[in-house]
Amino acid sequence: MGHPERPDRIRAVERILEHERFQPLLRESAPEATIEQLCLAHPEDYVRALEEAAPKDGMLQLDADTTMSPGTWEAAIRGAGGAIMAVDEVMTGKVRNAFSASRPPGHHAEKTRAMGFCFFNNAAVAARYARSAHGAERVAVVDWDVHHGNGTQDIFWDDPSVMYCSTHEMPLYPGTGATNERGEHDTIVNAPLRAGDGGSEFREAMEVAILPRLEAFRPDLIIISAGFDAHVRDPLANLNLVEADYGWATAQLMDQADRYAGGRVVSLLEGGYDLEGLARSTAAHVMTMMRGG
Repeated sequence: MGHPERPDRIRAVERILEHERFQPLLRESAPEATIEQLCLAHPEDYVRALEEAAPKDGMLQLDADTTMSPGTWEAAIRGAGGAIMAVDEVMTGKVRNAFSASRPPGHHAEKTRAMGFCFFNNAAVAARYARSAHGAERVAVVDWDVHHGNGTQDIFWDDPSVMYCSTHEMPLYPGTGATNERGEHDTIVNAPLRAGDGGSEFREAMEVAILPRLEAFRPDLIIISAGFDAHVRDPLANLNLVEADYGWATAQLMDQADRYAGGRVVSLLEGGYDLEGLARSTAAHVMTMMRGG
């Protein structure tokens, strides 16, 4: 059995985005993030230790799920670099919104711990970069991956300038994400779903728990941790979302961004392990972003 975090994930996304309807997209290759940029969300000791640990050949097992190969370091720093580039282009007005399709994902990476296929927390690096480089006063990270983004929550637990909102299946890996986990400044918003829940429960969680909190927070930028593993086809979880649910949620967040953030949305690929479900969900998400909501 192959590892679910595999190169075919990006190939599936690239194939669907080659369709004629996506021809207007501006496409850029992700640059490498610098050590200084990675240190916006992670201590330098952690970043340097990962760099030194990266194998020149063979595989290095960091935990039961998370493995480094000779290409992992470059892939991880380009994942963070793509998120930073997206922030630059959105915050300077070059584009209204941007989607970064990269792997490995990032939202399980805590301040000092790689886990859950993740090495650097791309969403957290992007949020901190938007504040330090572009003067964003408030940034919201909305995470609809089926697994809770424990790493993003860990990094922003005591940061009043970033709101982290998550829908996810619970109980499920990594075991965090209860509603009473609210952060030191009440800027953590968890809306867990149960196995078997589908689009109606997901939309209710967004409408009741998350969108009102975003409206009150009035972020200058919305970052989406866009995992598509809550799709009904996905093998790693038990939710029943379909492409239309992701299109709807994208439109809701774009509407919030239009009202409070000058339309600025940066979306970062997280999970999604059934290739057909991943491709179709990505298509619905990106098409909604291209339409402007």
